[in-house]
Formats: sequence, structure tokens, C-alpha cells
Amino acid sequence: MPRPTAAQLAYGSCTVIFSTLAMLLLSQTSSGLGVVVIALSALVLGLLVAMTVPVPKPALPTASVARPASVTLSEHRVPVRRETVAAARAPEPVRERA
Repeated sequence: MPRPTAAQLAYGSCTVIFSTLAMLLLSQTSSGLGVVVIALSALVLGLLVAMTVPVPKPALPTASVARPASVTLSEHRVPVRRETVAAARAPEPVRERA
């Protein structure tokens, strides 16, 4: 089983803490059973959030990717359009005030 990432731990922990506080404040429960039910439901919600955080996929090595045999290099080349450039003129001398 893979280890959870830092993002999964952070999202799950924040979800448990904030959902527990929100449910306790909104329900205004004072019984021990109510607190246990709220804590367990917040824990389940935190686990659900932590497990649904997208995990980055490992990068594929580039050497293992092979080209299909039907594709040749000449099919991928783009023809180069060459244009002639006019001959550059000699720069004019800089005139300064005396």
C-alpha cells in the first residue's frame, strides 16, 4: 500500500478538524454520545477527502517510448522556405555638432 502524500495528510487533517468544530458548534450537543458520533463522522469525512486528493503519476521514461514503424522522419519534416536578403548598406558616419 502506498504511503500518503503530504497533500493528502494536510487535506485530511484540516477536514477532520474543521468539520468537527463546525458540527459541534452547529449541533450544540452536550452529551458524550453526540460528541463521539460527530468525531467519528468527521474522521470518516477526513479519510474520504484524503483518499480523493489526486496523486501525481510517475513520469514515463522517454527511452522506453518507441516510434511506430510506419512513421518515418521524412513525414515530420517541414519544408523550409528560403528568402534572399538584400545586401546590407554600409552604415552612414555619425555626425556630431562641433
